[in-house]
Amino acid sequence: MATAALFQGLVLGAGMIIPIGAQNSYVLNQGIKRNYHFLTATICMLCDVSLIGLGIFGGGQLIAANEDLMLAITLGGMLFLSIYGGIAFLSAWNNRYDRPGKVKNLGSRRAVIATTLAVTLLNPHVYLDTVMILGSVGGQFEGHEKTAFAVGTMLASVLWFYSLAGCASKLAPWLGRPKVQRGIDITVGLIMYGIAYSLLLSLV
Repeated sequence: MATAALFQGLVLGAGMIIPIGAQNSYVLNQGIKRNYHFLTATICMLCDVSLIGLGIFGGGQLIAANEDLMLAITLGGMLFLSIYGGIAFLSAWNNRYDRPGKVKNLGSRRAVIATTLAVTLLNPHVYLDTVMILGSVGGQFEGHEKTAFAVGTMLASVLWFYSLAGCASKLAPWLGRPKVQRGIDITVGLIMYGIAYSLLLSLV
């Protein structure tokens, strides 16, 4: 039964993590730039693993019950996503991808860490997917099955983020082409504004 719980956690975890969003968009971009992409994947994975563990083993109720905390996260997320989306649209508008200096314009380790944490922790959807949904499902298991389910969901996060960063890095020569990169920036901008708009609707 523990094996079945682990497999269920792996499948459900993948279903929550794989759909394109702020985290995946940022990891993809970092992989294309080959700019601390595995560090970015590690931070996303560690955050997800921590939140999944918090949700499955009973801490999710603390976050769900704190309306002020969720409001602060939502407002901060809207602001950050709007700024990040604006930067992506500005890059697409300037269309300077074919300039040699563009490749050298990479963020420092500290900037990458800060941005990755912001992309992850200022997005209430992350808490909904990991703490609320996975936590509520995992809470239905007991003993070794609960642990197995948690391991399965966490394994999905590990496999996905490292695979995404690695594949983006390998495909960088193609994904880094000016037309492709511009399309990616436009897509990222639309995703960021779409998420920010959905957060705004949740407050209305």
